[in-house]
Amino acid sequence: MHPTHNTLSENIRTQSVELLNKHLAAAIDLQAQVKQAHWNVRGPTFIAVHELFDRVAGEVGAYSDQLAERAGGLGGTAHGTVQVAAERSFLIPYDLGVADENSHLFAVSVALAAFGQSAREAIGLSAGFGDVDTSDLFTEVSRGIDRQLWFVESQTAPK
Repeated sequence: MHPTHNTLSENIRTQSVELLNKHLAAAIDLQAQVKQAHWNVRGPTFIAVHELFDRVAGEVGAYSDQLAERAGGLGGTAHGTVQVAAERSFLIPYDLGVADENSHLFAVSVALAAFGQSAREAIGLSAGFGDVDTSDLFTEVSRGIDRQLWFVESQTAPK
């Protein structure tokens, strides 16, 4: 840990940095998965879905930045390389064979939902070990991911 005047104990900061880095790896993976869908989507509503995926990827990238900056602010090091993300992400790998828009919408929805679930779990974990600010960040991320999930799922016709 780097020296800091942050008043949280080093033990709490270390736990937070570990949790933040876990989600940073998955957020980098999630952003790449959404960009994969963005680049490869095909179908009758191509432009709408293509542009939606680009906006979702941008939002996820902003969450990556917030997670990394919080880790750094706590005196930790953000582990944000593609190599680390590939090694540590808890998301299911994206199927590179997906081409039609409904399959991409489904795959992106699954990835967003999995990340959102883990972010919700991180809210309680970080609050439980005494870092309410990191808990608040995970609340913001969770709320934002749920919003992106809503946008993506809204592209699918109701049954």
